[in-house]
Amino acid sequence: MDNSLNVLLIDSDENSRSIIKAYLTEAEGVGIAAEFSDYDEGFNLAGNSGKCIVVVDVSENFDKCVNCIKHLKSQNKEAFVIALSNRASADVIIKVLRSGAKDLVAKPVIKTEFLDIINDLIKDINSTETKDTCKIISTFSNKGGIGKTSIAVNLAVELAQMSKEKVALIDLNLQLGDVATFLDMTPPFAMDYIADNINNLDEEELLKAMTRYKNTSLYVIADPLNIDKSKDITAEQIKNILTALKKTFTYIVIDIGTNIDSKTITALDFSDLILLIAIVNLPAIRSTQRCMELFDKLGYNADKIKLVLNRYMENEDIKTSDIEEVVKQKVYWKIPNNYLIMMSAINKGVPVNEINPDSNVAVNYKEFASKISDYLITQKLNKNYIREVRI
Repeated sequence: MDNSLNVLLIDSDENSRSIIKAYLTEAEGVGIAAEFSDYDEGFNLAGNSGKCIVVVDVSENFDKCVNCIKHLKSQNKEAFVIALSNRASADVIIKVLRSGAKDLVAKPVIKTEFLDIINDLIKDINSTETKDTCKIISTFSNKGGIGKTSIAVNLAVELAQMSKEKVALIDLNLQLGDVATFLDMTPPFAMDYIADNINNLDEEELLKAMTRYKNTSLYVIADPLNIDKSKDITAEQIKNILTALKKTFTYIVIDIGTNIDSKTITALDFSDLILLIAIVNLPAIRSTQRCMELFDKLGYNADKIKLVLNRYMENEDIKTSDIEEVVKQKVYWKIPNNYLIMMSAINKGVPVNEINPDSNVAVNYKEFASKISDYLITQKLNKNYIREVRI
């Protein structure tokens, strides 16, 4: 019985299709199931084809192709897309990867490069090991009351809505967590149950133990229902939980408590990105400086830390440049101060985009999620996630 993966080839250029078909004859484990010059017809079939590889030229009608890839990934999670393009700028690559494609190949396609990508993709598809595709983002400050939980919640919601992929939101403020409150949730299970049972939960059981936010792809692990249970959770259990979640989720957002202990450091170590939250006043800036000193002692690369100013207002007495000089870190993002919208969202237990999606703070969070997603994709490019781009 032939167990080859089906390849669907979508390209309006007949000569280009012929070249790709010839290359694919030299790849093991794949077989050409169909080819299309009509993009709508090709994507429609791909959406109902189960596990398959879709090779699509996005050179023409780029925006339409990107939208088609997004729609395909929402229809068929087992469709793995390789895009071809005669334009391979960083902007093009980011948009294609964000749409859900696994890789992008610059045209004219070089056989060895293309076959390497196909072979790597087949290995990934057939592998049962954890793939390094999940990214962990933590919000952190050693000072309370500056809006860290609001940022974690709203960022996680936007990432889920933007990517349509599974996003986990973890409340690691184990004694006084508010994530569930901010989303008006009453979870049947919480961190203590998952910590105690993580080694016995398969993917399906883990998702059932988490709490899904409405009809979205966001899943929440709340702080323990009984405050006394928080003391029993260990750093090793946190490590096991994050390792298990990475097998299922595209993004993990962690709201880390203000205490500096082994559990906090474990989460920080695991994080691909640490959003260091500050507000513009002297005590908060001094606390932020101490956090940077801690990160330096932990040996974190400066690129791992992103300084975020919350409740920011123009014409502050303390200038952004002053903060950057004291903290020795550039400001990555500013979230505007909108007390009425934020308090309304918190009191109603909903993200800000459900209060007023056109408000300055709701728009800001959407742009923030987009920037973080683009940044993480760019990091992949810098690590040769995409082969050398030929311009």
